[in-house]
Amino acid sequence: MARILVVDDDPDLVETITLVLEDAHHEVISAFSGKEGIQKANAENPDLIILDVMMETRRKGIEVARELRQQPRFAGTPILMLTAVKDKTGLGFKQEAGDEAWLPVDDYCEKPLKPETLVHKVEQLLKGKN
Repeated sequence: MARILVVDDDPDLVETITLVLEDAHHEVISAFSGKEGIQKANAENPDLIILDVMMETRRKGIEVARELRQQPRFAGTPILMLTAVKDKTGLGFKQEAGDEAWLPVDDYCEKPLKPETLVHKVEQLLKGKN
């Protein structure tokens, strides 16, 4: 069982992700803004972080990922970015995922995401952490 922090400003999506991950025997911690996400990450020390791109601002998730990566304690914590930015802007970030300067996340998925795909991505990222 892993402790997973889900940071997204959409409460319905957070609830759905929580149900899917709890069904896969993980503990889920929720945050609904970038600021709250950073606070919860520091307080809860999650094994994995799932992060939305567009929250308070269009780039808040990217800013949060950068801020977390600047802390040595989160250098090895996998970050999975979930977003619908491609639907809204026509742009995607798949090639940039992993670029430490621009998008310091371990993987990237477009919303909507099938539950089994989410669980698979989470399991793969957790395996890579160990």
